[in-house]
Amino acid sequence: MLSIPLLWLIAGCILCLMEFIFPTAFVAFMMGISAMVVALISSFVPYLAVQVIAWLILSTILVIISRRFLTPKQKLSRLSDDSEGETLTEIAPGQPGRVLYEGNSWRAVCEDETMTIAAQEKVYIVRRKGNTLFVVPVNLLP
Repeated sequence: MLSIPLLWLIAGCILCLMEFIFPTAFVAFMMGISAMVVALISSFVPYLAVQVIAWLILSTILVIISRRFLTPKQKLSRLSDDSEGETLTEIAPGQPGRVLYEGNSWRAVCEDETMTIAAQEKVYIVRRKGNTLFVVPVNLLP
């Protein structure tokens, strides 16, 4: 018959191997590491309920730590050097419109919320927030 520490060790190895076969952003790997640690703990603590609780707590802590330190940082998307576009629709004060930028139609609002920009007018893209471009008319700038 297999001992409890050996079962925890086998479960840990299987979970770690599963991470390599089915990537889960280190969740299965951290659960496997936790099972291996519990295999060591189970040599001293014979109660299965305590071992399971220790495994759950360790797994949770390791997953949170791995999310914090091992997940890649999101790159900020930059606008290309071409910062000009053309309005497809009129942009009313404080209201969104559509701008043709890099060959695609984007949601856009005027940087100056009191200004109207006519359709088919050249605009400068000042900044981007999510999928919304903030624009100003070209004729506004010197």
